[in-house]
Amino acid sequence: MTIPSVDLTEETIFTWGAPPLKFGAGAIDEIGFEMTGYDAGRVLIVTDPGVRALGIPDRIAESLQRYRISSEIFDGVHVEPTDDSMTKATEYARAQGPWDGFVAVGGGSAIDTAKAINLLTSGPGELMDYINKPIGNAKAPEGPLKPLIAVPTTAGTGSESTAMCVLDVLSMKVKTGISHWRLRPTLAVIDPLLTMSLPPEVTAASGMDIVCHAVESYTARWYTTFDRKKPEERVTYCGSNPVSDLWCEKAMTLLARSFRTAVHHGAQDVEARSDMMMAATFAGMGFGNSGVHIPHANAYPIAGMVRDFRPSGFPQDEPMVPHGMSVSLTAPEAFRFSFSSAPQRHLKAAELMDPGADRRNDEREQLPGVLIDLMRDIGIPNGIGGVGYTEADVPDLVPGTMKQQRLLATCPRTPTEDDIAGILTRSVENW
Repeated sequence: MTIPSVDLTEETIFTWGAPPLKFGAGAIDEIGFEMTGYDAGRVLIVTDPGVRALGIPDRIAESLQRYRISSEIFDGVHVEPTDDSMTKATEYARAQGPWDGFVAVGGGSAIDTAKAINLLTSGPGELMDYINKPIGNAKAPEGPLKPLIAVPTTAGTGSESTAMCVLDVLSMKVKTGISHWRLRPTLAVIDPLLTMSLPPEVTAASGMDIVCHAVESYTARWYTTFDRKKPEERVTYCGSNPVSDLWCEKAMTLLARSFRTAVHHGAQDVEARSDMMMAATFAGMGFGNSGVHIPHANAYPIAGMVRDFRPSGFPQDEPMVPHGMSVSLTAPEAFRFSFSSAPQRHLKAAELMDPGADRRNDEREQLPGVLIDLMRDIGIPNGIGGVGYTEADVPDLVPGTMKQQRLLATCPRTPTEDDIAGILTRSVENW
């Protein structure tokens, strides 16, 4: 049999990966048993003060102790982590180590901080060595990392299933990230009961992160349209593909069924909370392989350059735009821009997100309309003007977006600086 030759100029390969998953009420009480599978004798539990106050990390420590695994709790995670907070967390871990494994418990901030700790205590180098280009050096880890069990307490980031972590670089006032398949947690433990007491504002903001993960991934550039890469050059984001599509479609279906309920009645509705946790993990399994694009690229400077905005339901000690909120603010206009590159995908996303939406209007407006209606229903600010920006700020925001070439490359319609400026300007107030 003769094997046909491959066109070496066009990509023919996509990759997909996700951690093993344990899902269900009470799942956190089995973490001690799970950690025995990695021969871990001493574990660092990484969390933030708010989650520590709920007693969840101590409950995990008790589970570990039942299997004769000792642990310490680091509760210094910064909400919306920065290069400074991740460096301080790593310094603590290095000083108190060595560690046989890690448990991250909290939102994306805790899980991403644990990923950075794991990376920087498992090999040489400092944070900036590994941060994506052009901000950092995008160095790859030299070897395997320690076992990391991720336990999300919010339904949003999907960080429990992705191979990346996100942070603010304070000196540049921009968000960026580290991306490598070795960062992916060893196991994701998803317990919907951990989200029952989330405030509506947190549920809404983190849920919009799920929405944007699923829709951006679903409308991302198809994997065969990229130039062919050598195996060692393939990045985590390979473009939309048949496997990521399945996870994103299911995530959007769950969101349509339960997002509004989780925001408005989440304290009483276990089913809605379970749907949101599943949607977050499924969307993570989609975008963590295919990639996100313009809304996430815009979100980094929007969050990084915030001046005075302090969202209800979140810590009030400093200004911030929560990540899930920041990605949503320009999403309607971003999808108007990308519509012509993949019309049927945008229409399908609109149908999945709101099966009952009016289909009589302009096709280009269907997905933006679905998103704007959802954001109004759950109390998300109506554009970047709602978090303190004006049209005069757009020239300062554009460079931060253009630094996110890893994300912009995944958009099926490549934006210029002028395109991004237009998207931001038209997103001062969404319509």
